[in-house]
Formats: sequence, structure tokens, C-alpha cells
Amino acid sequence: MPKSRIRKKADYTPPPAKQAASIKLTNRSWVAPVMLAMFAIGLVWIVVFYVTDGSMPVESLKNWNIVVGFGFIAAGFGVSTQWK
Repeated sequence: MPKSRIRKKADYTPPPAKQAASIKLTNRSWVAPVMLAMFAIGLVWIVVFYVTDGSMPVESLKNWNIVVGFGFIAAGFGVSTQWK
């Protein structure tokens, strides 16, 4: 019976090196100060509302001042999603 031919394996050739894609980073230095400012404004708004028994910051809003304070805090969390 005839012998089968031995197949020669091709030598290993590594895949071509990928060129490093230039990463364009935008300047996001504004994110941390704005985020912290929103947190602080919200906290101060709520504290002032409780300390003054509702006469400040905006008396006509009554208990909605709490929602405004938490709105600032939520906006701070929204800004924090831009932080890299």
C-alpha cells in the first residue's frame, strides 16, 4: 500500500501589528468642579430650608424646596456620568 504524503505545515507568521489609533481625549476638567458644586448647592439648599423652618431659600415653594435640593443633587449625579 502506498504511503500518504506528509503535509508540511506552514511556518507560523504572526498577525500584522495593528497601528495604534490616535485617541482623541476631550478636555473634561470642568466635570469634577461642576459635579461637586451641584452636590454642595443641593445640600446647602436642603439644610437652609430645614434650619430656617421653611422661610428660606424660596418661601413660596414651601416643601418643594426639598425637591429642588434633591434636583441639584441628581443633576450632580448626571454630570458625574461624564467623568473619565
